[in-house]
Amino acid sequence: MDKIVIEGGRKLKGEVTVSGAKNSTLPIMAASLLTDEESIIENVPNLKDITTMVKLLHSLGAKASYENGTLTVKPGKNLKPVAPYKLVSTMRASVCVLGPLLAREGYAEVSLPGGCVIGARPIDLHLKGLGALGADIEIQHGYIVAKVKRQLRGNDIFLGGNFGSSVLATANVMMAAMLASGKTYIQNAACEPEVVDLAQFLKKMGAKIQGEGSPQIEIEGVKHLRGARHSIIPDRIETGTYMVAAAVTGGDVLIKKTAPEHQNALMDRLAQSGVRIERGKDTIRVRRNGRLRAVDVTTLPYPGFPTDLQAQMMALMAITPGISVITEKIYPDRFIHVAELNRMGSRIFLEGNSAIVHGVKRLSGAPVTASDLRASAALVLAGLVAEGQTEVHRVYHLDRGYEKIEDKLSRLGARIWRAKE
Repeated sequence: MDKIVIEGGRKLKGEVTVSGAKNSTLPIMAASLLTDEESIIENVPNLKDITTMVKLLHSLGAKASYENGTLTVKPGKNLKPVAPYKLVSTMRASVCVLGPLLAREGYAEVSLPGGCVIGARPIDLHLKGLGALGADIEIQHGYIVAKVKRQLRGNDIFLGGNFGSSVLATANVMMAAMLASGKTYIQNAACEPEVVDLAQFLKKMGAKIQGEGSPQIEIEGVKHLRGARHSIIPDRIETGTYMVAAAVTGGDVLIKKTAPEHQNALMDRLAQSGVRIERGKDTIRVRRNGRLRAVDVTTLPYPGFPTDLQAQMMALMAITPGISVITEKIYPDRFIHVAELNRMGSRIFLEGNSAIVHGVKRLSGAPVTASDLRASAALVLAGLVAEGQTEVHRVYHLDRGYEKIEDKLSRLGARIWRAKE
């Protein structure tokens, strides 16, 4: 097992290129199962989650290969509609094969999903949506068993949950509705760019979709979908992580091959905290020379502040004078990183689904343990600005979502390297 070692105290300067979006790639890989023809997916990041999904596609009987950022998937005519626990339990997004398998084969067995430990993330909206399309669903021995007697039927579906819309539930219902008879209307659909990217891929396959990116998506089912070629959008969470990294170190970083229009909520909070931001067509420059100001943050569904950047923003507020309140409205229990940041000298107190952050003058390097993907990134950012050496353990979480993060940060001037435990 590896660890990340960081010698803090260096300002980040230079240019960094963003990889393709993991959270867009995984549902699109699942969508490729909707046809027996070959699909080519470009700008795919080289990540552990992608490797896991490739293995899952293989287990379902599809052929899939990855080389130099390009993924080729050919499902063929005979799929095995059983997604095993060994693979699905390690990555939550693998539940996205449920919709395509059900639509194409009329039957699916998918293990209940796993992934990062960031609090309860029920799949009730997935099951509600697929049930509304006519599927009979049961939970048997830890597996979702879904079947349909003849064909899925279009329907009006409301996908609202206790914490708003769900990206993966929207994706799953969208994909299942592709081959359903009639029209499907998804109300309270997730508006995230990853949902829009999935819709663009499905349209290239021959799908009829309107309204993606809005709370109402309209789908007219078709009899057949074809293979397609598609390039994945830039990863907005990786982009945001490097934006905060520049801010936390007082650096000057140009982020390339990104989508600035996906960062409005983060840009607003960073600008309010005293960080200078310049937007280009596909670039963002982040600079900080002066004193930081404390700002409050509340996570919300897109276009609100992303829950996947909450931990990184907390690392910035930890060294910002004053008091800031960070409220988590997507996953209220997503605060495991607070204890590790406090080990580094921060003063953060939890009250319900809010973290009260009292900014300190400096952090001190320490051995810390990552609990999930984004918490890992926050600990790395804290290490970049801390005095002395920081060791981040369990970095397999980082490898799930950040392509070569230590190499990219090194090229920006950080003292950071990977070592064996």
